[in-house]
This record gives sequence, C-alpha cells and structure tokens, in this order.
Amino acid sequence: MLKLTSLRRPSRQPAGGPTPIQPVHNLPRTSCHSAIVKPKTPTDPLKGRHVRAEILVRGIVQGVGFRPFVHRLASKLNLSGTVRNLGDAGVEIAVEGPKRDVDKFVKLLPEEKPPLSEIHSLEVRYAEPKNLRGFKILESKEGGTGSGTIPPDTAICDECLADVLNSQSRYYGYWATSCVNCGPRFTIMKRLPYDRRNTTMADFPMCEKCTKEYDDIGSRRHHAQTIACPKCGPRLFSHPPSGDPIRAAAQVIKNGGIVAIKGIGGAHLACDARDDEVVTKLKRRLGRPYKPLAVMAKDIKMVEEFAILGESEKKLLKSLRRPIVVVDQRQDSPLSPEIAHELHNVGVMLPYSGLHFLLFQYLDFPVVMTSANMPGKPILVNNEEILSKLRGIADFFLLHNRKIAARCDDSVVRFSGGARRFLRRSRSWAPSPIRMDLKSEPILALGAEFDNTVAIFSEGNCYISQHIGDVDDLETLNFLREAIEHLTRITNVETPDTIACDLHPGFLTTRLAEEMSEAPVRVQHHHAHIASVLGETQIDEAIGIAIDGIGYGEDGTIWGGEVLLATRSNFERIGGLSEMLMPGGDLATRYPARMIAGIFHDDDDLHEILLQHARFPRGLREQEVVEQQLKSRINTPVTTSAGRFLDAISAMLGACYERTYEGEPAMKLESLAFRGKPLDVEPEITVEKNRRVLDVKSLARRLLELKESGEKREDIAATAQDCLARGLARIAIEEAVDRRIEVVALSGGVAYNDAIGSRIREEIKKSGLKFITNELVPCGDGGISFGQTVVAAARTA
Repeated sequence: MLKLTSLRRPSRQPAGGPTPIQPVHNLPRTSCHSAIVKPKTPTDPLKGRHVRAEILVRGIVQGVGFRPFVHRLASKLNLSGTVRNLGDAGVEIAVEGPKRDVDKFVKLLPEEKPPLSEIHSLEVRYAEPKNLRGFKILESKEGGTGSGTIPPDTAICDECLADVLNSQSRYYGYWATSCVNCGPRFTIMKRLPYDRRNTTMADFPMCEKCTKEYDDIGSRRHHAQTIACPKCGPRLFSHPPSGDPIRAAAQVIKNGGIVAIKGIGGAHLACDARDDEVVTKLKRRLGRPYKPLAVMAKDIKMVEEFAILGESEKKLLKSLRRPIVVVDQRQDSPLSPEIAHELHNVGVMLPYSGLHFLLFQYLDFPVVMTSANMPGKPILVNNEEILSKLRGIADFFLLHNRKIAARCDDSVVRFSGGARRFLRRSRSWAPSPIRMDLKSEPILALGAEFDNTVAIFSEGNCYISQHIGDVDDLETLNFLREAIEHLTRITNVETPDTIACDLHPGFLTTRLAEEMSEAPVRVQHHHAHIASVLGETQIDEAIGIAIDGIGYGEDGTIWGGEVLLATRSNFERIGGLSEMLMPGGDLATRYPARMIAGIFHDDDDLHEILLQHARFPRGLREQEVVEQQLKSRINTPVTTSAGRFLDAISAMLGACYERTYEGEPAMKLESLAFRGKPLDVEPEITVEKNRRVLDVKSLARRLLELKESGEKREDIAATAQDCLARGLARIAIEEAVDRRIEVVALSGGVAYNDAIGSRIREEIKKSGLKFITNELVPCGDGGISFGQTVVAAARTA
C-alpha cells in the first residue's frame, strides 16, 4: 500500500531550512499505480514558479534500477536534481524545476516505476530551490533510521538471455549476465545500501566496457550493480578441469553421471531424470532412497511431455520467480519412477540462470536438479565444502568463483482450489516483506524446529527469511543464526527486544530464544498456524482448523488435529480429533504401523488387527513389544495428530511402512487416494473432555471393515481423507454457529493435501461461512514464524 504524505505550500519563515508546503496531492491508499488526486483548492499560488521537491521513497527500491529510472524520468522532464540510496534501503530524491513539471514527476514515480520495485511510502516536501544544474546519481549514504529491504533474486530476463545466446554480443555464452531488471540480489548482498562494494560482486572490478555501459543513462545496465562480462566478471571452472566446463558437465550427464553445480543460492546435483540407474544411484549416495527429487526442463514443451499443466502452472513456471511447481504426472511420463517414488505428482522448474540455459544448449531431456546437501543439512554454498562434502556423490563439479552471501533454496509451490499455495517460500520471494499494520515495536520470531524460517517485523513490514530447514543439529542452528544476522543487516533493523518462539521447551529454537531474551513470547504451535492466516487476511477472530503432524500442546500432549477458537492474542481448544497413543514415541512417527496399534490400543482384538493389517520391521516379536508397551503405558504419549492418523491408514493399506522423509506416509496415501473415489462412510462426532471430536477409532474400524470386504485400496484411501476433512469441517461449522463466528481458517501441513483442503473449503463455503487459508506464507511450519509474529504483536501491543 502506498502512502504519500501531505505536501505543504510555503509560508514566510526565517531562512535556513526547508519551507513547509500545504497539501496539493494525495495518492489513493488502494494502489501504488493510482493517479494523484487533483487539489480541491481553486488556485495554486506556486503555479508557474520554480520549486524544489525533496522526496523520500521507501519499499523495494534498491537493486531494482530505481536510481537510473529516476535519472531518466527527471531528464525527460528537464528537471535538475540528485538521487541516492540510503543505508536504510530507502531512496532520497531532490528535483528542481517548474512546479507543473515537478508535480508530473511526483505523479509518474509510482506509475512508471521499474518492474521489480515496490513503493511502500512516498514522502514529499517542497523547499527553496538550490539552483542545481543537471541531474546526478550521488554516492550512497550510509546509515538511516528506517527499515527496508532489497528485492529477492529473480530469473534472467529475456533481454539478457538474448544477449547470452547472441554470437554478436559481448555477453555471448556468459553465464552471469544480468541487468537492473534481473539476476541475483538477496544471495549476493552483504549489507545496505545496495552498492557493488556491499555485495559479493565487489571482488570483480568492472572493465572499461562494463564501466561505460554502467554510466550510460540509455542502457538497462545503467547503475546495474551486478554488471559483468567474460573479461571482468565471475568465472566458471570445473573439477576435474576442462576446456569448456558447461559442455563437459552436459556430457557427464549424458553419459549417466552426476554433476554438482554451484548456482545462485547454493549447489544442486544434476543427472538424467529419465535414467533409473543414475537416479537410484544419486538417491543412494545422498541417503534419500525415496524422497522425491525436483526436475528442471528446458521449456514448457518439454514439461508437458511428462506433466499435466494448467494455465496457472504455465504462467508461474515462466515467470521471473521460477519456483519449483508441484504438478500431476502423465501416466506415460518418460521420467524415472524413482524421481517421485510412488507419488502421482512431481516438482518441476524451468531454467532461471544463464548457466542453466547454457547447459540446456547441450541437453534435450529433463534433468534432476536437487539441492546439494545431505539429509537435514543446509544447502552447500562455498567451493571447498562442495568439493569435500560431495566427494563420492558427484562425479563432476561445475563451479564458479562468486561468493554466496546468503544460501537460499528454491521455492516450492502447488496450486490447490485454483490458488497458489507455498510449500516453501524461499528463492525469488525472500526477503520480500509482507505489509501489515501490527502497531507493535520490532519483533523477531524464531519459528518452528522443522521447515524453519525466521521473521522480523519492523515499521509495518514483516520480513520472512529464506528456508532454513530442520533446526535439530548444530550445523543448522548456526545457519539459523547466520540468517538472523544477515536479515537484520539487509533490513537495517537492530535485533529486536521482543523475541517469539514455540511453546515446546526442548526445541533448539526455544533455547535460542531463551538466550536472546529473559522473557520470550511463547506461542503454541497450532495457534501460530491459525494466527498466520489471521495476519494474512487482517481478520481478528476465527474458528481455526489446524492439522499437521506434531505440535506441543498446552497440556503437554502432542496435538495435530485441532479446532480452535482463535484470536490474534489467544485461543481456546474446542474440538478436533479423538486421542490416540504413540507407542515408542518418535518410533511411531518413523514406523506408522505403530499408530495402528495406538488407535486400537484398548480394543480386545488388537493382536488380531495388527496381525492382519500391520507390518513391523522385526515382525511378530516387535508387535508383541508394542502390545506390551500399550498395556503397561510405557513411552506411549497421547496425540491428536491428523498426520499420525493418516500415517496409520497409509500403513494399514500397505502404502508406507517406514517414513524415510517428512510426510512420506501421508503423501503416499494421498497418491493412492488420487486414483480412487470416496465411499459412503459418515464420520462419527463424539464428545471427549468437553470437546467435539472426530472419533478416529470408529473411522479406522470402518476402514478396516471396507478393506476386509474387498473394497479397492484406492477408494479406502480416498474415504479416509474425505471423512477426516468432513468430520473436522462439521465440528468447525457447529462451533462457529454456536459461537456466532462467521469465519473458519485452515492451516497446517496436512492442508497441503489437495483432497483434504478442498473438501474442508467446500464444506465451509456450503455452510455460508467465510473460508480463509494461507496464500502469502506456507500452510506448513515455514509459516510458523509469521504466525508467531502476529501473536507476539497482539500480546505486546
């Protein structure tokens, strides 16, 4: 939202300072692109006079070609003046000339701004002219009192790509070609203001030709801080050495090898996505035997050979953001089935750097392009680590000598119900702020333990970090600390006094919060999920459906299938799933057959149910141990997790007996259900501890009966998802009606399941209630830091 402060006409006062000016223009608050409203006053005493306008612009206005744009606009209007970056990510402009031309300049600033820029506020005041001559881009000014940020990284633009592929261009074949409209920003930025000296491009002084183009007001590389060419810019090299590193890398891929590629925000591992042998070899070497891998294709035509695309998916794939988009696979897909083992969908992206496009000059098939890191570890960024830690995994290394200031994984999105949903918000979005009026002092939120992000709120902006990962070891905790320090530097925000964290006392993020603050704001996990939706939609109260795998509850049990009455500051647990047991604690997460036992723990037929419908790694001996655990109630924590219920059904139907990556059993159940249709089963709602709950034992019993009667596994899987969705929706609707609440919010990792999310949305809308869910941040734990920020702001306001 754009805010233009009042402009004041000059009054008589002693010399020595700017003269205030009465209001003449105001921008409507609904759009950055709206025209300035004409003054209502019949006459303007300044009309025809030469004036000086001093303008402060805040938002994403550094690293987007804003200063060159200002220079061109002022020159076109024959205005004199200056422009410079400020240390708080703002831009300071002074223009002098006839009043009508200065007014036109102010009007055109938001209307014709560069495509990557965002103007959040525009402050203008008039002063006495200083008789400036010409227009200059001044050296940036350090310091500043406001907060702001640079833009995220973007894909190479069409114009730069044309240069790379044009044999007559001096950029021909150069992998790091960029301009003011494209290329890396976040991943090369060390500190504000955005000048080459404050980026990792400082290591590459411009050659004579680049300097000339940098100074050329008519060039799209005018003041482009990333400008570089083969003569002066970052260089590619390979290990083992080769004359043409890109061609050599492509040949290794063609020959069935694995290549480590250092990219914009970290390293990837690439191989032929059609080759079962090399894909299996890559997964084995990485220790990810079943985890799905992302695929990169040359263009949309190649993607359509193995995936089904809607117009929304096509548009996003081709956009400058270039995320990984999860799409349904074709039945005759040429991809190796090991790419997305037993899943119906696959993550795909198009090339987004010059390096990628040059690689595909030699390849006519899709390639695996997966983050180069061991399970649970941060993506690798420096050459020494890439060479040492990927030795024995990669057969060839394609590297460059530009340092990465901030490691950054690819973003992952999926379309559900016609809307884009983030599975991971990272490259091309981080650190772009979410604008919100929280009326709060600065806040730092440390997020959840898994799929972690952190968030910083200051002056109406909530800056969310790149994807950090699972903060369950020292290496990732150190990455978390690095991300906080980097985010504060590039937003000009000092580490806030208010620190928010999860309620779980054992999380490393909680311990970090306790180090940073004597009284951190502790936010219950599922409240944070629902608060993230309230924050996005600017709604104060809703009935919330929070469904995921695990979250520490206020009663010390493991929550995960909750219906909450939630405000931004507080919540009440009013419904959800009935209680289950987790025999063996975390072992029940890894081996979902244990959750079958946990659901039927008090059933007289438990032994027979497990014999017929469960499979344990060590067979009958382990089954008997589990039964004894349940009988004695040793290490059998209570849970209401929707994720654990779905895991149990996945094991019962033979879809997954061991979880080797986050969400695997439920994802395989979803893919099984994708090929089926729900059967006529009605979810049973009961009362447990004064809460309306969906009776999961009753539902599981009915699903067992369907299996024993010979119904198709696919249909039973679809029935399980459908009943879970309808049962939770019914509880939410009944509670909303009873409490006269008009809004129902949905969040949590299980909401990624398209069938479950769509069915809940359908039921809520059919009831006449308003349905809201996450669109700006992930439904999963990547959105927790944002939700914690919303709660902390409400509690400390």
